[in-house]
Amino acid sequence: MKILVTGGTGYIGSHTAVVLLQAGHEVVLLDNLCNSSPVVADRITEIAGRPVTLIEGDITDSDTLDQLFRQHSIDSVVHFAGFKAVGESTQYPLPYFGNNVAGTITLLTAMTKANVKKIVFSSSATVYGNTAPVPYVESFGRGQTNNTYGLTKSMIEQILEALSSSDPEWSIISLRYFNPVGAHESGRLGEDPAGIPNNLMPFIAQVAVGRRKQLSIFGGDYPTPDGTCRRDYIHVMDLAEGHLAALNILKPGIDAINLGTGRPLSVLEMVRAFEDVTGVKVPSQIVSRREGDLPEFWADAEKASRVMSWKAKRSLNDMMEDTWRWQLNNPDGYKITE
Repeated sequence: MKILVTGGTGYIGSHTAVVLLQAGHEVVLLDNLCNSSPVVADRITEIAGRPVTLIEGDITDSDTLDQLFRQHSIDSVVHFAGFKAVGESTQYPLPYFGNNVAGTITLLTAMTKANVKKIVFSSSATVYGNTAPVPYVESFGRGQTNNTYGLTKSMIEQILEALSSSDPEWSIISLRYFNPVGAHESGRLGEDPAGIPNNLMPFIAQVAVGRRKQLSIFGGDYPTPDGTCRRDYIHVMDLAEGHLAALNILKPGIDAINLGTGRPLSVLEMVRAFEDVTGVKVPSQIVSRREGDLPEFWADAEKASRVMSWKAKRSLNDMMEDTWRWQLNNPDGYKITE
C-alpha cells in the first residue's frame, strides 16, 4: 500500500514510518515541521533502506491536502498530526481545537474528495475520562475528560463515528494509547521536543546528558504508592508495530483498540529504572501538580492481542537503554549538522 502518515516526522510518526517501510509499504510523510526536523526523513530512509517522501505542509491547509492526494495514489492514512501537551492545552485551548479538531475535519474532507476511506487514528487513553476505573477497557466508552487535549481526541473519535455511520465504506480504527517512551535501537531516531519537554522520558534524558539542571516531578501527593503519577509506559517501537497491525486488519466499519503494556509505573519508578540501567544519577525536585493530570491510568490490552495479534514485547530496560542511546548519540537532538 501507499500510506500517508500525517505528523510523519514527529516522534511516533517517524518510528511508524520505519516499520511501514520495512513491511514493504510506500510512505508519504506530511508535516509542518513546527515541532520536528526535516533531518528525520533522511534518517527514516537510512534505517529502512528505502526512500520516504516528505511533504512540508499542514493538515489545516485544504489546498496542500488536495494537491497531495492528486499527486499520490494514497491507499490509507495514519493520522498523528496534532498538538499534544496536556498542560498547554488547558492554558491555550483554541489552538488545540483549531489544529487537532478542525485540522482532522480538513483531512477527512480531502480524503473524501479523493475517495480514500481508510484511516488509523492516533487517539489517546485520555478519552476514557477522569472517573473511569483502571485498567481502561474499550467497552467503557468515552468519559468526561479533564483537559483540552483529551477533549480534542474525544471529539475526533465522535467525528469519525459520525462519518462511519454516514458512509459504510469507511474503514476506521482509533488506537487509544498511553505513554510512549524509548527510541529506535539504532540511536538515530528518538524524541526531540522543542523547548522544555512536556513528557517524562525526554526530560529525564536531557537532565542526564547535562542539557537541564534537574527533573521537575509534577506532584508528590497523589493517592498512589509513592505519591507520584502512575502511567502505562510503552516502547515507541511496540507502538509503531501496533499501527502496522491495525492497518493489516482495516475493514469497513469503526473500532477502538487500546495499545499498552497493562502495567503501571510511577514517575519515581521510571527515574530509578533509568538510573539503574544507565548508572547516571538524575537530580529531581517535586513541584506542584500539573493541571489536567490524573493520578494513574493503564491499559487492558487484551483486545489488541485478540483482534490484531499484537502485544507489547519490549522491556522496561529496553525503554531505558534505547532512550539513553538516542540521547547520547544526539545530545542536542536533531539540531546538528548532518
